[in-house]
Amino acid sequence: MVEVTEKLDTVREAVASGYVSLSKEVIKLIQENQIKKGDPLEIAKIAGIMAAKKTYELIPLCHQLLLTKVDVSLKLEDTGICIESQVVCLGKTGVEMEALTAVSIAALTIYDMCKAVDKSIEIGKIKLLKKTGGKSGIFINKR
Repeated sequence: MVEVTEKLDTVREAVASGYVSLSKEVIKLIQENQIKKGDPLEIAKIAGIMAAKKTYELIPLCHQLLLTKVDVSLKLEDTGICIESQVVCLGKTGVEMEALTAVSIAALTIYDMCKAVDKSIEIGKIKLLKKTGGKSGIFINKR
């Protein structure tokens, strides 16, 4: 792990996004609450939050962080689901890996819940949109 003992605690925030492409059939089933495993949007939200909290267990050499906020939002669109996560902590190192993990696991949860109906699901466009805190200041990725 990277040594962070001497770094100052600052408020750290990261925002990440991703997209799950789905067939019209799956989108209709989601809208009508007919996915057999349940509501993919609600379950993916919880999965993303849980994943952010366990990022240090999933990715080698990540620091265990005391997260003060994790939010995952999912928006159903005509061609799929847009996922966005926001993670905040007061600490010595950034939370971008936690935000990216939240989006990734939310996307995989949607895949798992919908794969029986749609074999052509695609997960993509996972990226960091914003990072603040520490000496680096603010990073904003133009979508």
